[in-house]
Amino acid sequence: MRNFEDIAEEHIKALKDSIKPFGQNFSDAVNLCTNALTGKGKILVCGNGGSAADAQHFAAELVGRYETERRALPAIALSTDTSAITAIGNDYGFDEIFARQIQALGNQGDILIAISTSGNSSNILKAADAACKLGIKIIAFTGQQGGGLGNRAEVLFATSSDRTARIQEIHEICLHALAEAIETKTR
Repeated sequence: MRNFEDIAEEHIKALKDSIKPFGQNFSDAVNLCTNALTGKGKILVCGNGGSAADAQHFAAELVGRYETERRALPAIALSTDTSAITAIGNDYGFDEIFARQIQALGNQGDILIAISTSGNSSNILKAADAACKLGIKIIAFTGQQGGGLGNRAEVLFATSSDRTARIQEIHEICLHALAEAIETKTR
């Protein structure tokens, strides 16, 4: 069993290794999001498992507030409507649960934030393809290699780690930073 210090050191290394590459893409992601929101667009967010929780958390930060009072910002976590997810999964298959929602809710000028630790989740890739067909720009959060999702994204945040827990931890830090920057620019 690894001790807490070893796990924390692994986290710190993953964070340090991700800072420079994430920083290079951060302003592009902020600009895409704020341009969409000031242009009457919305942010759609999707992920599986822990990444679904991250998607829901990020959307809640925008709809509610992150740290300051401001207008509510339109963001939808596509993993939260269990009736839609189960109906789509039953009728079209699990691979279509996000793509079908994007087809129904998405418009050109929106942003899709797609979160996949592997970058290869089939339903996330299909969501990205549906977004591309509608002219929706994609910000991707992935693990080390970016996977197929990295090839579809305008902005890619590929965490330096290949461990799911470290990837998700770094994604959460970046999503909080993104929420803070969006909140500051849209006041």
